[in-house]
Amino acid sequence: MFVYRLIAGSAALAVGLLCACAGPVTVPAPQPTSAAVVEACDQLNHALPSSVLNAVRRTTEPQTPTTAAWGDPPITLRCGVTKPSGLTPTASLLRVDGVDWLPEQRSAGYVFTTVGRQAFIEVAVPSAYAPETGVLTDLAPAITSAVPVVTQ
Repeated sequence: MFVYRLIAGSAALAVGLLCACAGPVTVPAPQPTSAAVVEACDQLNHALPSSVLNAVRRTTEPQTPTTAAWGDPPITLRCGVTKPSGLTPTASLLRVDGVDWLPEQRSAGYVFTTVGRQAFIEVAVPSAYAPETGVLTDLAPAITSAVPVVTQ
């Protein structure tokens, strides 16, 4: 029993060190357009989970409250992005745990952007994490608690 725990603990430590040694993830920082968006992004940054789909949170470059990343390949989050061009009156949206998202398929996965919140939040999910919507479930509690709903 002790040997098993020691091996399991060593494996977990090795995985953690691999993520830590991978270095920071370059995530282009958005430029929020209002004080309310800056505040919402700051609140979100403090509420974000330490892991998403068991992928450990990583440092971003530049280090800013508008960006976050988890795992390798990295799942990235950018808070305070501009309204996505694909958001039209006829766009198909997803609702995951109280958060509305605009999904956009890309060659290497999906980009999801929140809709109807104080800030547009963009989450890029590599296809390695398919089904990519699982990430949204892990992020929903932080978003619902930190970024207010707005009425259009």
